[in-house]
Amino acid sequence: MELKKVEKISKALADPNRLQILKLLHKNKSCMYCSDINDVIDLAQPSVSHHLKQLSDAELIIAEKEGREVKYVLNNKIIDQYTSFLTSLKV
Repeated sequence: MELKKVEKISKALADPNRLQILKLLHKNKSCMYCSDINDVIDLAQPSVSHHLKQLSDAELIIAEKEGREVKYVLNNKIIDQYTSFLTSLKV
C-alpha cells in the first residue's frame, strides 16, 4: 500500500464520528443506507454527509446508488490492506 494512501486513511480514521460510522456499518452487516446512518448518528445531515464523503474518498466505504437512496458498504479489501500495512510495522 502506498504511503499516500495510508496517510489518507489515517486522516479519515482520526475523527471519532467517522469511527462511529464505521462501527455502525460493521454492526449492521457492513451495509447501511445514508438515511439510516443519519437517523442513528447525532449530527446534522450535512455533517454526516461530510463524514461519509471523507470515508468514501479514503476508500474505506463504497457508496452504491439504489434509486433515490445511497447505500454504504465497508470496503474490506482496503481495510485488510491497511491493517496489513500496520502489522508490517511491528518489530
